[in-house]
Amino acid sequence: MIATLRHCLIIGLILTSVSTAASHDAPEPLSNEPSWLDEFLDKLGADGEFDADKLIDFSFLPGPFYNPEMQLGVGMSAVGLYQVDDNPNTQLSSLVINALASTNGALGVSMNNKTFLNEDQQRFYLTMELFDVPDVYYGVGYDSNHQPNNRVDFDSRSARLNPMWLQRLFQYSFVGIGFDVDYEQGRNVTAINPDIDGSLVTESSTSVGVDLLINYDSRDNVLNPQQGRIAQLELGIYRTALGSDNNFNIIDLQYSRYIGLREQDVLAWQVRGRFSSGDVPWNQLSKLGGGHLLRGYTSGRYRDQQMLLMQAEYRHHLSGRHGMVYWLGGGVLADEVHHLTDSKVLPSVGLGYRFEVKPRVNLRLDLAFGDGDSGFYFNVNEAF
Repeated sequence: MIATLRHCLIIGLILTSVSTAASHDAPEPLSNEPSWLDEFLDKLGADGEFDADKLIDFSFLPGPFYNPEMQLGVGMSAVGLYQVDDNPNTQLSSLVINALASTNGALGVSMNNKTFLNEDQQRFYLTMELFDVPDVYYGVGYDSNHQPNNRVDFDSRSARLNPMWLQRLFQYSFVGIGFDVDYEQGRNVTAINPDIDGSLVTESSTSVGVDLLINYDSRDNVLNPQQGRIAQLELGIYRTALGSDNNFNIIDLQYSRYIGLREQDVLAWQVRGRFSSGDVPWNQLSKLGGGHLLRGYTSGRYRDQQMLLMQAEYRHHLSGRHGMVYWLGGGVLADEVHHLTDSKVLPSVGLGYRFEVKPRVNLRLDLAFGDGDSGFYFNVNEAF
């Protein structure tokens, strides 16, 4: 309850600032001077513009946070845009670096890079992560995950490297190949229920595999689509011959649609499934929750072999660089694909604030509610 009230207070402050900002957009005969907030954001590079004369045009967005797992901390997002070729019709490449540190010793840094080459005939994507943060484990499957007393707290040390090269085949079609290296190990394990065995998370897990991708992508912009669609199949093949601890496969399917409406509003919806087979390690199970896959649930709580979700949101442009988002969604988990239709649906509903820090790059603050759970998210770019 306290966490929920805190989230409501935060959203209230956000909505107040949005209302104030919107009122400042109205004509004011007395003064056209920029506000102190505009001047501060300009100094951080969050001016809503792109400077092509810079090698990488960066914005820096610091922000404090608090949650029960990490306690009080501070995060920093650096958002950089750049252009590889001189064609103005090629969408801007991006580099997003996120870092965090908290009073209980949590540390983490991640980098997501999307580079568009040769007038977008080739694309290079790169994800790198390095974290030492608190995490949770509730076992496997809805029945176990839904029980609050099954919670196991632990400190997770993890690292990931995932590059991907994409080649355009036709106007809207790409094929891609890459590899994925993922390591995780838990320590300082504490179980609420002494009868729950949390020793599994202390076993280190190294997963090394090859990624194969094919998609149809007619989105007008990868970072923040306002129209178009993407239909994508990604296959991950993990084998001990490549250095993996386990032999297993992961199929990730997604279909997302974006419909532009009046006044720059967008209706977006997505269906996504993640299906695993073989000797799947605990940290590679399909998960629901977090800032992208069904907001409103603690990341790591709900996990099983198979996952299916649907989410839809209305992205409402307010004025200037400000906007709001409203969404609902639902997801299911199961051990087998044919059991998904019999599984309990986990609902998600929420609202969020958007601020454009660079062209087609939004800072997002989302407040989400699920079944007995909730979450507040501070991220760059949309959930999908």
